[in-house]
Amino acid sequence: MTDYVEEQRNELEAIESIYPDSFTVVSEDPTSFTITVMSDAAEHGDTVEATLKFTYVAKYPDEPPLWEIYSQENLEDGDMEDILTLLKQQAEENLGMVMIFTLVTAVQEKLNEIVDAMKNRREEEKLRKEKEAEEAEKVAFQGTVVTIENFLAWKAKFDLEMAEFRRKKQKEEEQAGKPKLTGKQLFERDHNLDTSDIQFLEDGGNSVEVDESLFQDIEDLDLDEDGPTFDPLEMDSD
Repeated sequence: MTDYVEEQRNELEAIESIYPDSFTVVSEDPTSFTITVMSDAAEHGDTVEATLKFTYVAKYPDEPPLWEIYSQENLEDGDMEDILTLLKQQAEENLGMVMIFTLVTAVQEKLNEIVDAMKNRREEEKLRKEKEAEEAEKVAFQGTVVTIENFLAWKAKFDLEMAEFRRKKQKEEEQAGKPKLTGKQLFERDHNLDTSDIQFLEDGGNSVEVDESLFQDIEDLDLDEDGPTFDPLEMDSD
């Protein structure tokens, strides 16, 4: 006949020696205790923690103990559900044997998996933001791709804006009393270069200033009154 009390007492002593800093007795009848389990630290110092509470039943280990997550840090609801499912699975696989150490070890590994998942999510988020930044930079560099649809939309908007501009311009000229020019008059005003040149000369006063200091004094030149001469015979004698 199995001595359940003896087996439970022996396991309790072993568990206390394995987890001296995280083991706490909650009650002696029934025997209930807690063990705090913490994940290994991740690169950014992230950790998750769970305090498990176990309670022996009369026929433990032939029947599984009772358990609950007594407290936790940084665990989401889904994580806690996964831990409870894991405890149930491990208890069923280890019926007939003391199992507290096995259950705690399984939870320890699960917490490390949770921390690794947190790290992966952080890296994926970082990569996603970097990709979005690259795409935004690429779009800004390339500009908007012109398609028939967006060109026609732009053209329609441009035509409306130009029509409104011409309407306002015409209204301003009418209010100022300025006569409206015909198409021919506008062409002649813009393209008659002769008139433009004459107007330029009139505005300038038909005067050109000359700096006399740029030229040599006429008295310093050895010139005959009738201008420079040469003798053809002298050229032949050469």
